[in-house]
Amino acid sequence: MTTPTQLALIPSTDDEERQALLDALRRNFSLLSELAVRYEVEARPERPEDMLIIYRPRTVYDLLGEEMSRLAQEQVRVLLLDRKNRVVGQRTIYQGNGYAALVRPAEVFRPAIVEAVPHIVVVHNHPSGAPRSA
Repeated sequence: MTTPTQLALIPSTDDEERQALLDALRRNFSLLSELAVRYEVEARPERPEDMLIIYRPRTVYDLLGEEMSRLAQEQVRVLLLDRKNRVVGQRTIYQGNGYAALVRPAEVFRPAIVEAVPHIVVVHNHPSGAPRSA
């Protein structure tokens, strides 16, 4: 049942228009529910419990440090973390040249939005081996 407060939020002054809009929304919700069942879409996919948990920066370094230190170009990656800081994915969002990696903020956040994860860690390397930029 729709509350008076919810009705006030619907941009219409006519009760018939409100009811027609609510009916259309209910039909769409019902259709989406049927499609989710038909195509076996999981609202919250199960994840294994033994996934790596990021407790501190050193954990990230232990995970990626050796691999990324051998790269010839700068690379920017995003670790995708669930709400318990478990690594659920890793995406390379940019492969630069030997000197720089320019990334737009949207490219950094896109994998987290697509995968619906609440936390990210942005990681990049220095091909020269120097920890500070030139």
